[in-house]
Amino acid sequence: MTIEAAAGASMNIGQRIDRSYGELSPQEQRAADFILDHLSDLAIYSGTELAQRSGVSKATVSRLFRRLGFENAQEVREHARSLRSLGVPVGGSSPGASADLSAHLVREVENLRRCLDALGPQRLEQATELLVRSRSVTVVGLRNNFALALHLREQLAQGRAGVHLAPQPGQTIAEEFAERDARDVAVVFAFRRRTSGFGRLVAGIAAQGVPIILIGDPSARRYSEFAAVWIECPIDSVSPLDSYASAMSVVNVLSSNTLAARPRDSRTRIAAINGLYDALGELEL
Repeated sequence: MTIEAAAGASMNIGQRIDRSYGELSPQEQRAADFILDHLSDLAIYSGTELAQRSGVSKATVSRLFRRLGFENAQEVREHARSLRSLGVPVGGSSPGASADLSAHLVREVENLRRCLDALGPQRLEQATELLVRSRSVTVVGLRNNFALALHLREQLAQGRAGVHLAPQPGQTIAEEFAERDARDVAVVFAFRRRTSGFGRLVAGIAAQGVPIILIGDPSARRYSEFAAVWIECPIDSVSPLDSYASAMSVVNVLSSNTLAARPRDSRTRIAAINGLYDALGELEL
């Protein structure tokens, strides 16, 4: 079996290198080491630049690409771009490469600006109305969306009752929504690298008549047809990993607006919660 066949077209370049590393020549290994250390920059390097930076010949780089199952450097660049667009953390930055906090700040601020501009007062009002008037709120988050869903659930629960997180351990989405209808609302987080069948999930919730507030990155826009409110959060980053700063900002805005819309009820509930904190000694004060 050839290296190319063993690697398989479905494997990313890092996996292909790991799989075939022991069969590479010392010079090819040197080039492969450089690639693994600079995966986040692979989409912009030409074959000549990779050769120069890794200290090998261009012929060695070309031979390495072929052994890994790529025709040329252009195909490798396209492969790297496709991985990043899917949210794959093509990282491995060298020490100090992520220390440019100025570039990080610029990107974060731009993400926040784009997110909040797109949200706007009208869409925020629609989402707040659903969160305030609904009989119950079910917040759905799978994989990396779970942390966002958990945080929103905890914040909303400060100001209103009937806020649920789904799915619970050992349960399914169907069990959570069997008795939900148009009197309820679902907040579904849809950031990329979603689980398979996500489309069926949102379609199924919508089919129950449950209004959906859908929050996700631009790749989730195709599911917005199922949503009563679609909130788009850019997650672009100067690092190999996606940034969820804009999503967390939206969580804060939605939660704060929900509390503000029901000031008397919110104050009563918060006072009761704080009283239990004291009675149970749950918080360090």
